[in-house]
Amino acid sequence: MGFNDMSQITKKPRFDCSTVEDEKEVNNIFRLNLRGVVNDGCSRLGPSDSLLPGLIDDVALNCLAWLSRSDYGLLSCINKKFYNLVKSGYLYGLRKQLGIVEHWIYLVCDPRDWEAFDTLRKKWMKLPKMPCDECFNHADKESLSVGSELLVFGRELLDFAIWKYNLILLVWVKCQGMNRPRCLFGSGSLGSIAIIAGGSDKNGSVLKSAELYDSSSGRWELLPNMQTPRRLCSGFFMDGKFYVIGGMSSPSVSLTCGEELDLETRSWRKIEGMYPYVNRAAQAPPLVAVVDNQLYTVEHLTNMVKKYDKEKNNWNVLGRLPVRADSSNGWGLAFKACGEQLLVVGGQRGPEGEAIVLNSWCPKSGVNNGTLDWKVLGTKEHVGVFVYNCAVMGC
Repeated sequence: MGFNDMSQITKKPRFDCSTVEDEKEVNNIFRLNLRGVVNDGCSRLGPSDSLLPGLIDDVALNCLAWLSRSDYGLLSCINKKFYNLVKSGYLYGLRKQLGIVEHWIYLVCDPRDWEAFDTLRKKWMKLPKMPCDECFNHADKESLSVGSELLVFGRELLDFAIWKYNLILLVWVKCQGMNRPRCLFGSGSLGSIAIIAGGSDKNGSVLKSAELYDSSSGRWELLPNMQTPRRLCSGFFMDGKFYVIGGMSSPSVSLTCGEELDLETRSWRKIEGMYPYVNRAAQAPPLVAVVDNQLYTVEHLTNMVKKYDKEKNNWNVLGRLPVRADSSNGWGLAFKACGEQLLVVGGQRGPEGEAIVLNSWCPKSGVNNGTLDWKVLGTKEHVGVFVYNCAVMGC
């Protein structure tokens, strides 16, 4: 059976595999390292253990790395050898080295159910149920993708909690808590790291502290404090630096300044007037996304997409959103970067009922007479019109 025939396997892939080989044992079985992409003509496994008969293992592994991520569930069902290979995470490391990236969109329109959308195959997949308590299920949550993990921040009965979904193991596990637990923070990720800044603690105090999360170790590290405390803010990476914009320093004081964190010097720089659109307590945090190191935002009062001019420190209007953002003060709508495209995920009502629609626009296509050429990536019907959480993972 060739690689193009993988879809002919009729056994349904299990996205909630119950048993996982110990990582050290898996690595010992395969004895793989990232230098294995070099075709040295030597088999790394015994003759009877070849991954693909007739191919040396380096070539076979390169071929398997080019399979769609959607096929890895099927691949792991062939036999224990392929199961161990997929669960070792080696293929994802090889994909990263080869520059192979697929973007999946993770979202929840029901507080209890996370789903993933494969933008390549246009296919929806349900994630396993998160084994959290009911309080976490029904509390407000925030989400972030970093490396091959999906982090979900919320509140359990007694304190804040973080759950993470591991893309390789396909399971939910409890994540180590932050040094200073919080909610309503700004966040952004770059490769295997993420930064959380600002927010409110469980007593309602507005924070100016920031923390860095390293997905390779699962640990949190305190960073220097921002100059200004803020909550209901947004964060992002641009040109290798982390930024926080918008938010409120108190229930009545909105912030129009931004702050820039240089990761090399670990120092913050304030940028006055970086986000001149005033936040109100009932409004969502700024809807921002970065594509090709260019910053975009949605002004939800006018439903317009704007682009930030780094040199002039101002915003230019590009065109209108494909869905309305003004009806719920910016809540219930996702505005994200998805590779080289801007992604808008929002609800629409039509003759056949309510649906969540995923729209994308590539900035490289330009603006035509004030119009953005939005394309429909996918639709999820009969799930309401409110997007509770959304994250995009590329790997």
